[in-house]
Amino acid sequence: MGRASDRRQVTRIDLGGPSTVRRQDTLAAEEPLEIRVGHRVGRRPPLAVTMRTPGDELDLALGFLLTEGVITAPRDILTAQLCAGPTERKGIVGSRQRDEQELSPSEYVEEGHLLNIGRTGAAAGQAVAAGLRTAGRMLGGSAAGEDAAPAAPANTYNVVDVVLADHVPPPAAGTERNFYTTSSCGVCGKASIDAIRTRSPHDVAADPVTVDARTLTLLPDRLRAAQRTFERTGGLHAAGLFTPSGELVTIREDVGRHNAVDKLIGAQLQAGRLPLAGHVLLVSGRASFELTQKAWMAGISVMAAVSAPSTLAVDLAAEAGMTLVGFLRGQTMNVYAGPHRVTT
Repeated sequence: MGRASDRRQVTRIDLGGPSTVRRQDTLAAEEPLEIRVGHRVGRRPPLAVTMRTPGDELDLALGFLLTEGVITAPRDILTAQLCAGPTERKGIVGSRQRDEQELSPSEYVEEGHLLNIGRTGAAAGQAVAAGLRTAGRMLGGSAAGEDAAPAAPANTYNVVDVVLADHVPPPAAGTERNFYTTSSCGVCGKASIDAIRTRSPHDVAADPVTVDARTLTLLPDRLRAAQRTFERTGGLHAAGLFTPSGELVTIREDVGRHNAVDKLIGAQLQAGRLPLAGHVLLVSGRASFELTQKAWMAGISVMAAVSAPSTLAVDLAAEAGMTLVGFLRGQTMNVYAGPHRVTT
């Protein structure tokens, strides 16, 4: 399929109408994405398979790796590329079709699908972020800075291959780190309670940002207005990143609420904007533990949801020093943690 939506035949029954109608209906697409992670030397095994809406695959993979604690910054990634299978790779520029293991650092940039790995420190982070943005445009993902209601790419590539920098330890071996995530559950398949919880390197409790309650009430409508695929299908979750004044910075949609957040965070990682202090994350569904944890891992101190939070989400937000808002509908909301950041 390779698109964010597709059409299927449906039988429309209207008990108040004259007859049953057969017609085409537009549905949100759902396909598996395998994320392979490792170093340049040796095999890069699959870390996870997630069911997702096609589009923004690099954002999704990098956001997932960051929120799972595998990476913390752009400099932790040498390459990230979209693959059609074990050997075929999309996005190689020119006529050469050699395996990536044969490329030198200069050729990584030349070929366009890999990154310059010869720099260190802040320069490396900036170079990697710039390279990832270039790769994202070429491979069919959305470039950061072009992310107000991005269009999904038309591709059938369902593997992202990520090469870690030498200083980054590989993900822990074993079933607790190799898991399958459905579109409804981002932590399903983890083998232990300890594997579910990760700790953020960011002190979100120290973020002095505040947001006016009246501004918060405007955000759901602004998020909904930017949901292009939801408009056609009615079947996608959304995550939106806003400034404290209510300006939409980034939006991502997906059949999985956790994927939408990972895509959003991955886009900001590629842009070199993490940590995301001084921003508000709005999710279109409920506020679960996993979404709260992902926000914490990205340095987001204010998270709001149009529906209910869970007990673990509230407990984690309070522990981390986050502000958590639920039932953000119309002119009302419930502030479950960190009320000092919501002004009236």
